Amino acid sequence: MASSVITAPSPPSRPAASHRAQALATLLRRPRNGETPAAPAEGLHWVTIGFMIVIHSLALLALLPMFWSWQAAASLLVLYWVTACLGVTIGYHRLLSHRSFQLPRWLERFFATCGALSCQHGPIDWVGLHRHHHKFSDTDADHHNSHRGFWWSHMGWMLQPVTAMQAVPRMTGDLAQDPYYRWLNNNFLLLQLPLAGLLFWIGTATGAGGWALVLWGIPLRLVLVYHVTWLVNSATHCWGTVAYDSGDASRNNKWVAALTFGEGWHNNHHAYPHSARHGLQQGQIDLTWEHIRLMRALGLATKVRLPVAS
Repeated sequence: MASSVITAPSPPSRPAASHRAQALATLLRRPRNGETPAAPAEGLHWVTIGFMIVIHSLALLALLPMFWSWQAAASLLVLYWVTACLGVTIGYHRLLSHRSFQLPRWLERFFATCGALSCQHGPIDWVGLHRHHHKFSDTDADHHNSHRGFWWSHMGWMLQPVTAMQAVPRMTGDLAQDPYYRWLNNNFLLLQLPLAGLLFWIGTATGAGGWALVLWGIPLRLVLVYHVTWLVNSATHCWGTVAYDSGDASRNNKWVAALTFGEGWHNNHHAYPHSARHGLQQGQIDLTWEHIRLMRALGLATKVRLPVAS
């Protein structure tokens, strides 16, 4: 299957210049015709803070010896792959955010649904914020600007009102046209309910314990996927090697790449954001790319975008 290849050698992508970033970000936040301007928010985002306290507390509860079983650990590992790799990395990131390849609509929606199971926003909000990050990476307009410190770029930014959310409608016109994505964006939290029911039934039927599988498969898994995803925003903008002048602080970090199925080759990604392959140098293992290669070999993935022939 032929790929549409980014002509090599193409110059690395760069974010908006720092002196222009704030002005451009302000324009993106302006309401479109017919929309009501959002009131400026201040202070802490207590709903997010409360959710994080509850979900981290339940994750700690899952680690009690009474909830341990091999079946519980297996449920966590399978759902880690489904949500972190298939959902966030393939679905939300390389497919929907950067359109680095195309899939049949039914399969695209499957990966987006896996992404929604990660509870990291619905597809429209996740994609909009990610595109905003790339446009203003590590400038004052970047909502998780790594120059503000590790804690801020890791999770501190989301504990306050995120002004970049006002730019999401202008960044996601392609997704907002799809009624399923609009529904998923508003109801992604509800997906945990049928998943919890399924895990409880499996745990009860196998004797592993219904609550054991629920706690390992939902809160503990969510917390792990949260933090490995956030490491891409924090650790890979702090530590690692630089292969390209991408105009920001992005780094290639092999440890983050191992945890995130290849997302840790972050300097490569910021240099070539529309590439379906992130591990561009020799020895850089990119398991997400291997998934995409398999789908391409099966005739499912088309118009695969690469900076060099692969």
